[in-house]
Amino acid sequence: MTDDRRNRPRPDPARRPIPPDSVSRPVASPLQPSVVWASADADEMDAIYLGGPAGFTYAREAHPNGDQIARAVDALEGAPTPGLMYGSGMGAVGAILLGLLKAGDHVVAGDQLYGKSLKLLREDLPRFGVTTSFVDPTDGAAIRAAMRPETKMIWVEVVANPTLRVADMRGAAEAARAGGARLVVDNTFTTPRGWRAFDEGADVVMHSVTKLLAGHSDATLGWAAARDPQDRAQLLAAQQGFGATASPFDCWLAERGVASFALRYDRAEANAGALADHLAGLPGVAQVLYPGRDDHPDRARAEALLQGRWGTMVSFRLEGGRPAVNRFLRAAPGLAFAPSLGDVQTLISHPATSSHRGLTPEGRAALGIDEGFLRVSVGIEDIEGLRREFADGAAAAARG
Repeated sequence: MTDDRRNRPRPDPARRPIPPDSVSRPVASPLQPSVVWASADADEMDAIYLGGPAGFTYAREAHPNGDQIARAVDALEGAPTPGLMYGSGMGAVGAILLGLLKAGDHVVAGDQLYGKSLKLLREDLPRFGVTTSFVDPTDGAAIRAAMRPETKMIWVEVVANPTLRVADMRGAAEAARAGGARLVVDNTFTTPRGWRAFDEGADVVMHSVTKLLAGHSDATLGWAAARDPQDRAQLLAAQQGFGATASPFDCWLAERGVASFALRYDRAEANAGALADHLAGLPGVAQVLYPGRDDHPDRARAEALLQGRWGTMVSFRLEGGRPAVNRFLRAAPGLAFAPSLGDVQTLISHPATSSHRGLTPEGRAALGIDEGFLRVSVGIEDIEGLRREFADGAAAAARG
């Protein structure tokens, strides 16, 4: 009998198989790292680009894992139009500023923002003909006074990084409406668990999803959504044009983090309140900043705005400046000293050498950030363990 196996067509290893059809669906979201997507013909691809049938073409423009995590954050924030994922929080910041502003426009921004946001507004946008006035975000009258006919945007953080001052969000919303400007809210610190920005009049909302929403320090992502569909189209064009698209793998990781976000946030928030009170009684601690404490400078506004959701961040100041900070950190090795926030474990940072190092010493001092200032992103650990670590650190700092 003749063996005809040599004459049979052989599978081409360069030709990938078509995924099998299935009437069932996976319970866990699949990771889909494909960069390109095949269409049946030119008409189908054209229809996808025109917003017809659901589909994908090129991952820089959209991909399934990005859409999946975006929809999860959309639901948390109550986004009026579908949100967009970016490769980082600063990718979202850049897309909003460069996608929605043009030469001759003016921005009113809080003077207490994330350091890189401040740098972009202060140093980079002027090169493109966009100017910014920085004001105290806790003073609605100052926001209104800074408005000009060419003001197109008001940019604020609800709870400022890292000073934890609470912005006059109602005053900012009123100023934006009166001046015909967009109200843009960086809701990274507060999260929709603490304050829903679209419900309170925001036009554009953004997150560094890297932080509390993803929650495990293993994914770098940003998210932004707009109330107006035309603004959303401009944010999409900026995302695609600047190449700020998020990685499918990071989106896949962050989707798993978002699933536990509410539980993590509530536990970390409870820990933060207990830790703030504990810090206030430790030697060498000159000041504790936490919106839920009666001694917070914006306590009344925090009560009205946040309604008991005080957040997961605590800042404090040590007597003795950087030498005291170094003694504190060396005596508390169980605390991760790292320039980020929102992890399941507690992270402590020194803004003068990390998030706000780009500011001059005078600029940091104007915000109340000196060499003894520390910011704590409180995690979900056992609170008694955290109390011991902070007590050991404070005792070492005070001994100096």
